[in-house]
Amino acid sequence: MSSSRRGAARAAVLFGLLAVLTIPVDVLVADRLKGVQLLQSLYVAVPVAALFALTALAASRRARFTRARSVHADGGSWATRFAWAGVYAAVVGGIALAVYGGLRAAQ
Repeated sequence: MSSSRRGAARAAVLFGLLAVLTIPVDVLVADRLKGVQLLQSLYVAVPVAALFALTALAASRRARFTRARSVHADGGSWATRFAWAGVYAAVVGGIALAVYGGLRAAQ
């Protein structure tokens, strides 16, 4: 049981980190490549970040469930923190795109 809990917690940290880094990496790629426009790349990066964040949350819940059934119920808070940080990044990116869309529609 301990190895599956660690595996789920590691997956949650990995996917949470990917979710947090997806949007900044996308901005860097759009800045470096001439054929890629920032707005169009963000239309792809924000849903990808949301997908990574939801995967991190699912892995975090699995790790928490396994930890609760274990004799040694310790640790695991980092997995949850990274998962929620990924959700935060995806939600902020979505809000930014929604505000931009609203401003464009108001013109």
